[in-house]
Amino acid sequence: MSALTELYNEQIKEHEKKPRNFGKLETANRVAEGRNPVCGDHFTVYLQYEDDVIKDIRFEGEGCAISKASASMMTRSVKGKNKADAEQLFSEFHQMVLGELDEETTPNQLGYLKVFAGVRNFPVRVKCASLSWHTMHAALEGEETTSTEDFGPDIASSQISA
Repeated sequence: MSALTELYNEQIKEHEKKPRNFGKLETANRVAEGRNPVCGDHFTVYLQYEDDVIKDIRFEGEGCAISKASASMMTRSVKGKNKADAEQLFSEFHQMVLGELDEETTPNQLGYLKVFAGVRNFPVRVKCASLSWHTMHAALEGEETTSTEDFGPDIASSQISA
């Protein structure tokens, strides 16, 4: 089985086909839009953020299997968390997909999000996996937009193997 085939495991396929927390959140008081110009991925993340807690979170938009599954799993992971815990999870996830965190030997809160560890072997997919996370972070910070041009590895100098 190739590394790329392994990356698209059953859990990622399931979340891509049936994303959790998909759709507009009418009660949102924080909204951010994120774009990945390389792939064309585009998501809007809606937060109902009250008393330092993400009471509810939803997303809508279009993207590849990795970006949609990541958004789905991200919403499940941060719902009910306070800002500090959500930001810590965001940091651990981003470090993992960049290859800066060994999720197996370094203490972390990633749990089932470790399924995205293989993304680090495909530089172009790092931005796909990270888009929703950066968009959630932007919403928490009160920013309205973010773009993958602002974060992640420079894939222009990397070999694109997607």
